[in-house]
Amino acid sequence: MGAYVLWATCYTCKGIFWCNPHRVPSININGEREPICRTCVERANPRRVANGLDPIQVLPGAYEPVDEDAA
Repeated sequence: MGAYVLWATCYTCKGIFWCNPHRVPSININGEREPICRTCVERANPRRVANGLDPIQVLPGAYEPVDEDAA
C-alpha cells in the first residue's frame, strides 16, 4: 500500500507544490489545463467574485496524496 502525488509548477506564481493530479484546480491557457496552487486560488477568488466570475473550486483532497489503490 502506498500513495503518490504530482509535483507541479503553479501557472500563476511559478512556485512548486504537490497535489492530487486528478483533483488539482487548473485554468485553461491556450487550450491547455495549467495547475494552480492553493495560495493563488485563495488570492484569486475574491477578485473573481468581485468581477462577477465564479470562484475557482477546490475539490476535497486536491492538495493531498492519492492512495495508489484508489487510482
